Amino acid sequence: MARRRKGLPINGVLLLDKPKGVSSNHALQRVRRLFQARKAGHTGTLDPMATGLLPVCLGEATKFSAHLLEADKVYRTRIKFGEVTTTGDAEGDVVERRSLPTTLDRDAVEAVLERFRGEIDQVPPMYSALKHQGRKLYELAREGETVARAPRRVTIYDMRPLGWEPDGVWLQVRCSKGTYIRTLAEDIGAALGLGAHITALERLETGPFDSERRLSLEALEAMSDEERLAQLLPVDVMLEHLPTLSVAETVAQRLLLGQRAELADSQLAPGTTARLYRDESFLGLVELTAQGEVTPRRLVDTTALNSGGA
Repeated sequence: MARRRKGLPINGVLLLDKPKGVSSNHALQRVRRLFQARKAGHTGTLDPMATGLLPVCLGEATKFSAHLLEADKVYRTRIKFGEVTTTGDAEGDVVERRSLPTTLDRDAVEAVLERFRGEIDQVPPMYSALKHQGRKLYELAREGETVARAPRRVTIYDMRPLGWEPDGVWLQVRCSKGTYIRTLAEDIGAALGLGAHITALERLETGPFDSERRLSLEALEAMSDEERLAQLLPVDVMLEHLPTLSVAETVAQRLLLGQRAELADSQLAPGTTARLYRDESFLGLVELTAQGEVTPRRLVDTTALNSGGA
């Protein structure tokens, strides 16, 4: 069978199982090369030491990746008490050690966990990709600099112990976007007076995606082109939380040209963002106006979708 032509438009979402010790960008580039995709992007960085679900958007799917950046996440992590590190995880240098009790007081830990459920203010770590005056914080941290960071409001929807160890606890955490699990662990350790950092971190869920269909890089590399293409989810899978709007060909053509179009009848309220379809084909995102019109917000390149790929 002839090989797929290099540079063919590939469109869809791949659920990657990112391995430990690999940066999110490095994993992304390996996926892009495997699919020979023109465009690729991921939907939320995982630290190199972290593993788990990393949705990778290819082709036209990259236009909608921001919707997953905004999504809630679920993590499994191991917190080790008694040591504080420079990075908040096991890859950093230990800067403080504290003696632990012979038996970890589970009731005390549970009481502290309860304090961190719900909305909390969290100061982002220095070892993060956030920027200060145009430079990433981790770059400044590596140079020995520390800058003031404003706390950010995040939400811990659920946090429960999965298992106990003499020096730590395994937790499952469901949280809002922008939550740093490393910082959460450090804050829990500080509240207990023990200090803490994480020694393992796995992302289990991102928005509508769980871990059932995630694939390793090794599994992808062992597949044929056709087998890999079959693993891609459709472009609109990231947007299933939004209502749908199906329109006739004439309306679709106006919208695809970037023009507003009148909508004779719609049950959607003004200001609603909706998924646009024509004959069950996804065309992008539109917004309903107070004037009974629909206006384009983010549309796919139908040429790219129709010329090949998923």
